[in-house]
Amino acid sequence: MTSREIRAAFLDHFAARGHRVVRGSPLVLPHDPTLLFANAGMNQFKEVFTGRERRDYARAASVQKCLRVSGKHNDLDTVGRTPRHHTLFEMLGNFSFGDYFKAEAIGYAWELLTGRFGLPPERLWVTVFGGSDAAQPDREARSIWSERIGVPAGRILDLGEAENFWRMGETGPCGPCSEIHYDLGADLTSVAEPSTPGVDARRFIEVWNLVFMQFDQRADGALVPLPAPSIDTGMGLERITAVLQDKRSNFDTDLFAPILQAAAARAGVGYGAGEESDVSLRVIADHARAFCFLVADGVFPANDRRGYVLRRLLRRAIRHGRKLGLDAPFLHEVTPVVIATLGEAYPELLAAREAILDVGRLEEQRFGETIAVGLTRLEEVVRRLDTPPGGPPVLPGEELFRLHDTYGFPLDLARDVAEERGILVDEAGFAGEMARQRARAQASWKGATDPAAERQWAPLVGTVRSEFEGYERLGLEARVTSVHDEERALSRPLEQGARGEVVLDRTPFYAEAGGQVGDTGWIVGPEGRARVTDTRRPAAGIIAHRIVVETGAIAPGDPVRAEVDELRRAAVRRNHTATHLLHAALREVLGTHVKQAGSLVAPDRLRFDFSHFSGVSDEALADVESLVHRQVLEDHAVETSEMDLEEALRAGAMALFGEKYGERVRVVRIGEFSLELCGGTHCRRSGEIGLVKLVAERGVASGTRRIEAVSGEGSLQRFREEHATLRRLEGLLAVPRERLLEEIERRTGELRAAQRQLDEERTRAARARLWTLADTPQVVAGVSVVAERVDGLGPAELRELADGLRRKLRSGVIVLGRAFDGKASLLVSVTEDLTTRLPAGEIVRELARFIGGGGGGRPDLAEAGGRDGARLDEALRGTLDVVARRLGETA
Repeated sequence: MTSREIRAAFLDHFAARGHRVVRGSPLVLPHDPTLLFANAGMNQFKEVFTGRERRDYARAASVQKCLRVSGKHNDLDTVGRTPRHHTLFEMLGNFSFGDYFKAEAIGYAWELLTGRFGLPPERLWVTVFGGSDAAQPDREARSIWSERIGVPAGRILDLGEAENFWRMGETGPCGPCSEIHYDLGADLTSVAEPSTPGVDARRFIEVWNLVFMQFDQRADGALVPLPAPSIDTGMGLERITAVLQDKRSNFDTDLFAPILQAAAARAGVGYGAGEESDVSLRVIADHARAFCFLVADGVFPANDRRGYVLRRLLRRAIRHGRKLGLDAPFLHEVTPVVIATLGEAYPELLAAREAILDVGRLEEQRFGETIAVGLTRLEEVVRRLDTPPGGPPVLPGEELFRLHDTYGFPLDLARDVAEERGILVDEAGFAGEMARQRARAQASWKGATDPAAERQWAPLVGTVRSEFEGYERLGLEARVTSVHDEERALSRPLEQGARGEVVLDRTPFYAEAGGQVGDTGWIVGPEGRARVTDTRRPAAGIIAHRIVVETGAIAPGDPVRAEVDELRRAAVRRNHTATHLLHAALREVLGTHVKQAGSLVAPDRLRFDFSHFSGVSDEALADVESLVHRQVLEDHAVETSEMDLEEALRAGAMALFGEKYGERVRVVRIGEFSLELCGGTHCRRSGEIGLVKLVAERGVASGTRRIEAVSGEGSLQRFREEHATLRRLEGLLAVPRERLLEEIERRTGELRAAQRQLDEERTRAARARLWTLADTPQVVAGVSVVAERVDGLGPAELRELADGLRRKLRSGVIVLGRAFDGKASLLVSVTEDLTTRLPAGEIVRELARFIGGGGGGRPDLAEAGGRDGARLDEALRGTLDVVARRLGETA
């Protein structure tokens, strides 16, 4: 059976037995921050098993993509060196939520393995829980296997808690499990004692684990029976495929063989030619699969958590490529095979194809620029190492750090190289150097102000200071300490109608920082009233209020009343707190590679720029929006506190783009959902934000996306505008609201049909004209040439016409051009007999110069584009000269 047939057979088997077939979740589970990646089929059903969520079905089956890179279930360093370890794998699972239990689960598994899959019963072994201090042996499961299924007692093993008792966590649902193992053959025996699944992992392969969730683990260690016991099973597709395809290694199955062949062909090394080259090929194949799935699920290479896992996998693959002699980028030739192999089962791979290729190419290019220098430096260090008496040489921590800090060389790759040479690695020394670097970075993390502003305000720095008291107070008494016009400090007052800036000894006005706009309001003195239009920090310690004097005058030394526009401040607060929630939600939904790259917090809207490689899907945006709303509706307290910078960072606080931090920082916490360093103003509770509506998402730079949103009254205004638009559409289309989409789709369909008909007519007319020209083509040195303008047609129609003309001419050169939006494009097609003398790519490059562009392609077909559509006719006329010259050169 092929892997595709195995997936289908598994799901069909359980669908026929009343199970709902449920699509597997993304690797990044948007609503489970406890998991870095999905690592089991039950992850998406966790809340169902705990009883906090209900579904409209009681039994389910799924195929879940999983990623495990460390811990109990996997060790990255073993991948490629064993036949069964992988980072990315597929888990086939069936689940019962308080419906059936052990007898049915065991029976369903046995029926599939020995029936549909046809495995010999005599080669199947099972293990059951043999008991522990906390729980009794699972005699029920043993009895079912022995008495109902008929497995001989000698092939039923009692194993301990570590092997056959499963827990969801320190507390919660848990229970014994029963594993099914397959005997690969006595020739693989690797132990002197009697060979069984309990001691011989080489001969026996675990194919299915049946978990019987029947207890609730309490905090005191007690196991209390669950009122509705459940079933959670998992069978690795890679392992069962190896068994059913009679392979000793998962890498020899159809899940990996095409990827291995692509990597081997690219490296010019036969798979099976040598153990070390085979290990490298297997690492590349495994990591390429994981890479494709991670990018498809929105993870982008970064330096922390999910993004770091992806970067590490990519760099390990690149490192093994270099061991095979692949110094140039190669992943873009391997990952398409992954997509072709798994794209039918996982359409998200097809949708993310371009992103996968682009991310791989970019990361490989970046890594390639640093790895060569780092490897050279590492080799120099290794050559200089002394071998101490009685032990292997040690790579010093300071050298490891220098490789990392100066050359961007990852520690794990240095470790790989060292292990290959039998050298120890001083990781403790490396960690010490990293800690010292963090301390140095913290000491210099002060946030500089604008140099020009510093010079302009230099006379006041150190002599005039503004104290911000606006977190809790929006109005207070103050004194004017400095008055400025557009260029300098003044000793005279600003008169009615004048514009300038004033500095107060204390102020409730927030100065623009961290993306939050400055406050507006009023300053009222004994002789005049001024409107504050903005507030900023032109130099360290100084808060300047931009003002327009409405009546009277504002003079240095005046006692004044400073009043912030309360309604505007409230709107800004709502948007700022919403920005924090949006940041946390994006990290949860898209991955922790998301980092703030800029923001604007204004009274009428918010804008949030963040690092992310690809566009955010509508579904993901909806998840983000829902997650933000959940925090709003739960009305969390928004708490602020001051602490040492290092303490805040250790607590997990995120640093905001554009903020300037000293030794003491302000930390804003919103429930347990968001924790950020921020000097801005915020709501007291998240419920004050009101409705948050995402209104736009787009890219603003390579690897940077932008989301725009509104909250509070801005959301209400947005709702009113969209409601008015719908009312207008109802009137224009004369249909009720519930039929608007249907009517628009109908009319759009009619328009498209008319456009298709017009295109077909245009193509037919062009074909008729070109066919007439082909009957009497222009001839250059015996070569037929057709060069014609065909505006109004698309690239596909041009290629179709060129194919037809090539068949009609049998021998010749075809050049077709079209103009659009002031630009032009050219297509050159050459019959096979002339491609050596007149390669299409060379001809199109020469013609592209006429239209101010460039292009290229194959010898038989090439295309070019240019910005100067006015010279298209000139380019077409130049075809004869280009052909004549090339024929003369090849004569």
